[in-house]
Amino acid sequence: MKLGIIGLPQSGKTTMFNALTRGDTPTTASAGRIEIHTAVVDVPDRRVEVLSGMFNPKKTVYAKVTYADIAGLEGGAAKSGISGQLLNQLAQMDGFLHVVRCFESELVPHPAGSVDAGRDVETMLSELLLNDLIAVERKLERLADERRKGGSDKTVVERQIALFERLQAALSENEPLRKMEFSPDEEKELSSYGLLTRKPILTVFNLGEGQAAPSIELDHKVVALQGKLEMEIAQLPSEDAAVFMEEYGIEELSLSKMIRLSYDLLRLQSFFTVGEDEVRAWTTRRGASAWEAAGEIHTDLQKGFIRAEVVTYDDLAELGGMNEAKAKGKLRLEGKEYPVKDGDIVHIRFNI
Repeated sequence: MKLGIIGLPQSGKTTMFNALTRGDTPTTASAGRIEIHTAVVDVPDRRVEVLSGMFNPKKTVYAKVTYADIAGLEGGAAKSGISGQLLNQLAQMDGFLHVVRCFESELVPHPAGSVDAGRDVETMLSELLLNDLIAVERKLERLADERRKGGSDKTVVERQIALFERLQAALSENEPLRKMEFSPDEEKELSSYGLLTRKPILTVFNLGEGQAAPSIELDHKVVALQGKLEMEIAQLPSEDAAVFMEEYGIEELSLSKMIRLSYDLLRLQSFFTVGEDEVRAWTTRRGASAWEAAGEIHTDLQKGFIRAEVVTYDDLAELGGMNEAKAKGKLRLEGKEYPVKDGDIVHIRFNI
């Protein structure tokens, strides 16, 4: 899972990146310069800690999430299309965290001359949408040329024209493509185009200390955080951080909160494998089958899949161990099509 942190200049993207990753990346950059900072973060999960305590493994591995701080996206870029280098980075992301500035600062003037969260939200969403519209219209022009020349499979060309005309119609009405429904074949067709408004987005209002979140209604998830304060706390030793959190009434740092929201944004879940050698959390999409989950662990398990032994985390934690779960009939055998649930402990039986 890779999420890109985007936003207009001076919105606090790198501050949010540091808060999420406990990093210390400099929060200043040259205007217009494309810079990408990435960090892989453990997904905080109390269940992993409990399971590790039960099995006392040699190794404990948390699920991972990658965040990328993407600098260089500015208002007006979509008039000619976002630059190729930047677009390539954006297209690689599974989703976006859109940081919107709400804080005032004389030291960091807003490039537009004033702080206006509603205006900035609209600017960024318009940039993404207009870039997609440009890309779709260029594709339709190429398809029209192919239709005239007649060198390509006519059926394929006509199918693609129909699909991209649907995209054009939606974008022309200012509708992001993530709102549209596509068939599996259409999803496959579009997967290589990296259209930005197909990606899920979470808007993050970056507040000043003690500032209330703005009342802005959006058609996607929104969260408000005091980015600078949380970055400073995240960089403290754990004991000092606890004191500051209590002083400012912060029950949970953005690290944990945002990762959970990131999971929800991408419709992901965690399942676990346990044993004396290792306790590990794995990430899979919600609704994934046991066969798909086996592939997340190792391709050999997927190829030789026979059955999955499954017990829920709640049952295992309550009963205290696998032997107790078996004795109480809580350990089940499931086939390939079993939909893995969040928190399932899974052991794959396989033969190659």
